[in-house]
Amino acid sequence: MSLTATPVKLGTFGVWVRHTDITGAFAAEIERLGYGTLWIGGSPADDLATAETALAATSHLAVATGIVNIWSTDADRLAQSYHRLDTAYPGRFLLGLGAGHREVNGNGAVKPYQGLVNYLDTLDENAVPAERRVLAALGPRVLELAADRTAGAHPYLVNPDHTRSARNVLGDGPLLAPEHKIAIGTDRDHTLTLGRKGLSTYLNMRMKNYLNNFRRLGFTDSDFSDGGSEALIDALVAQGEPQTIATQLRGHLDVGADHVAIQPLAHPADLLPTLTQLAPALDFPR
Repeated sequence: MSLTATPVKLGTFGVWVRHTDITGAFAAEIERLGYGTLWIGGSPADDLATAETALAATSHLAVATGIVNIWSTDADRLAQSYHRLDTAYPGRFLLGLGAGHREVNGNGAVKPYQGLVNYLDTLDENAVPAERRVLAALGPRVLELAADRTAGAHPYLVNPDHTRSARNVLGDGPLLAPEHKIAIGTDRDHTLTLGRKGLSTYLNMRMKNYLNNFRRLGFTDSDFSDGGSEALIDALVAQGEPQTIATQLRGHLDVGADHVAIQPLAHPADLLPTLTQLAPALDFPR
């Protein structure tokens, strides 16, 4: 396990939010709270404008994409954007890539694995360093590709059981930075509702990559019905008081993660209040 797989200083905990919820002021507050990285989710465009906004508003916060979708972004333009950001903000940007969801926007003529290989080849041709990019990887084959061709893996919608397995596939050297959702609160019915809402797109659309990964983790089709079983929600969404949630998040670190990207399940107006509540329980160095 090593954060030296990439020169970008991610810290132990970061924040994952959709690009539509990110402003310069939001990024500056994430940095002030002590989080190490802002992960830009929701398939940001290849101009990386949101990443530039976040970098410009902060002084040391790392910014990463989680993830740029290879089917909807041009690799050559993305490489140009990467070099623009690295020139202006050296060493602070990490490029997260993934094949997204074929159910939504995949290229039926090219399988996801080959699409990733082709995309990485183009980035190589444009001199985007392997240590400055990561792959959204769930299954063993893409995890191995992440280890071979990038700094490591950024698995999405996973639990510590997956992190343990992913570390075994990656080996000790590559970066492992899973995403994990949180719902703060003592009303279990409320946090379960937030969790089910957070998983609704993936379950309702029967996204094969996630459902197959859940099955590898021991869940069955019965766990995918009626918004998701309590066992499934509990595995994928840390719930409760901030200290309880922090303990659950550290479960990833205990079994091999280097960094955890935290996604708060909250209304956009409540994202910062939620992350502010959680921050003291994460024991950031001051």
